[in-house]
Amino acid sequence: MLNNLVGVYGVPTPPSFTLDYLVVAGGAGGGNGAAANNNGGGGGAGGFRTGTSFSVLGGTSYSLKVGAGGAAQSNGATSIFSTIESAGGGAGGGGNPAVVGQAGGSGGGRSFTNATAGAGNTPSTSPSQGNSGSTGSSANFSGGGGGGASAAGSVQNGGAGTASSISGSSVTYAGGGGAGADAGNGSGGAGGGGAGALPASTAATAGTANTGGGGGGGASQSPTISGAAGGSGIVILKYPDTKTATFSGGVTQTTSSSGGFKISIITAAGVSDTVSW
Repeated sequence: MLNNLVGVYGVPTPPSFTLDYLVVAGGAGGGNGAAANNNGGGGGAGGFRTGTSFSVLGGTSYSLKVGAGGAAQSNGATSIFSTIESAGGGAGGGGNPAVVGQAGGSGGGRSFTNATAGAGNTPSTSPSQGNSGSTGSSANFSGGGGGGASAAGSVQNGGAGTASSISGSSVTYAGGGGAGADAGNGSGGAGGGGAGALPASTAATAGTANTGGGGGGGASQSPTISGAAGGSGIVILKYPDTKTATFSGGVTQTTSSSGGFKISIITAAGVSDTVSW
């Protein structure tokens, strides 16, 4: 037994084990509305990456960061666990100032008059971390919905996110933001996506915190309505309950035990930390 713990030149080899992870980036903000029926596109969801059997070496520190959600017309921020990086969502296209939908973990939808929606799964990962935003429609002068983890955005509506049970219960993450429209404002995708705005009546709603949901797009006219912010991301780690995680200062996390595992849920956005076992 002793020989299994002794490495080169008699130096003890730290024990290794595997864990499961979920890394969701910050969702993007929706695009701002502008005059002349230019309703904003929905923000793209933060990148969604999950996996099992990630090899961990005891005593080694691993980088850790939860991405913040983006403000209106701004991309979300990257979430990180070790070598696993999920890209922030791409901002929704808008008219004030005029910008196209941006690429990201999931892409932002275009505004009604700006012709380009953002691509998802940028940078490319396999399996895909997200989907593209959508174009708008002349029917309601609508923007396009932001992409979500499991589906692209559609006209007005955000793409659906993806469910995970790593926390012990099924939760859906990374839904795209809905677009602004003159009528029938877009709904956010399942997984924390915010709804779009209606002119002079209904504000866009933000993506839900710690889901990576995209923010809703703004609306035009009397007065214009800004896009809403994206929701912050999350990192969840599931590992054997015989192990104890040590987090560096500043991280906000909760750890529980269930069925022979510990589950650490990290929620504080924008803080660079480390974890070791």
